[in-house]
Amino acid sequence: MDPREVKEIMSQGAIRPETPQDRRDRKLLEEDLETSPVKGKPLSQRLRNFRPDADSAIRALGGPTVWMRRLRAIEDEIERHEEQLDAAWRQLAYDAADAEQFARIWRETAERWSFAQVNELIDRHNRNFPAEARLPMDPRTRDFVKINGKPYQRELLDARWILARWPADLQALRIDVDDGAQSGAAHRDGGGAE
Repeated sequence: MDPREVKEIMSQGAIRPETPQDRRDRKLLEEDLETSPVKGKPLSQRLRNFRPDADSAIRALGGPTVWMRRLRAIEDEIERHEEQLDAAWRQLAYDAADAEQFARIWRETAERWSFAQVNELIDRHNRNFPAEARLPMDPRTRDFVKINGKPYQRELLDARWILARWPADLQALRIDVDDGAQSGAAHRDGGGAE
């Protein structure tokens, strides 16, 4: 641990001498306070939209909910597919005689790839998640609210998902000879919806 961090933690609550920076900060705060419209008035109370109740406390004792476990399973399955697809893509790039053969075989591989298990989980998630997570409705859109600005539904995985991350283009896989690292590693992060 950094000695400065240890010293800061250990000196919490202790009175330290005022530094020039502390004096400047205090002076700026006092100037702001003089022009503040709420000076001398009580602050309004912030009301919460929810109150913890016994029901939610008891549910929490059961551990992760069904939808949490299902989302974890979806993420695990996607990660497994990504590892297998990445290995297959690299192996095919190594084995292919030319770019045309690589593109043809990779498109065929993408079309034949089975996402049955993960797509069944995604379909179940899309159908059941709003009820299981007690997702509120948005009255303006007449749909469930977005989670962190994104819809709760997940896209099913298919050949388009594969080709967006691992293109049927041999030039997308450029090996940097100096360090052996893939220079185009960002291709998987930007393409397609999960």
